[in-house]
Parts: sequence; structure tokens; C-alpha cells
Amino acid sequence: ITTPQLIQKETISSLIFPKTEVLSDQHSISARLADLEHAMKLGNNHRHKATITFEDSENLKQIETTVWGVTDGWVIFKQGMVIPIARVHEVSV
Repeated sequence: ITTPQLIQKETISSLIFPKTEVLSDQHSISARLADLEHAMKLGNNHRHKATITFEDSENLKQIETTVWGVTDGWVIFKQGMVIPIARVHEVSV
């Protein structure tokens, strides 16, 4: 298992995200969405930061930030930064 590279959320806009899903089964995909929504509630109500592990076109990366929103396809952070939900491996709060 590769150790994710910790990055600043400001660098997200320069990353390239493939369209493919990183998780292999429906249970994991559903659990990820529940984790993202939980992180969003904590972020909006308590300014609580989440650690998000995701994969761009190069490797695993990780950010620690507040989740502001979750849409059908995207995780939204401050300053309009977004990453595709399909590229998220793990969310911890």
C-alpha cells in the first residue's frame, strides 16, 4: 500500500482526475457517500476538518480540510475546489 502524498487543497485545481471509479464494490461506494455526507455535516455545523484520501492521474493524495458540499458527482471544498467522488478512496473525520 502506497502512503498518500499530503497536499494543500489549493493545489487541487492543478490535478488531473481520470473518470474511472477507484472503489470496486457497491457497498464501499455507498459507505464512502455516507462518510462524505457525515464529513459535510460536521464541516458545516462545527467547522470540523476531514482527512480525504483520493487518487488523481498520478498517485494517492491526501488533504485535511472542511467538506462544504457533496453533489451527485463532486466533493466541494472552500474556494470552489472540487474533486470527483469516484476518485475518493477514504474519508475520516
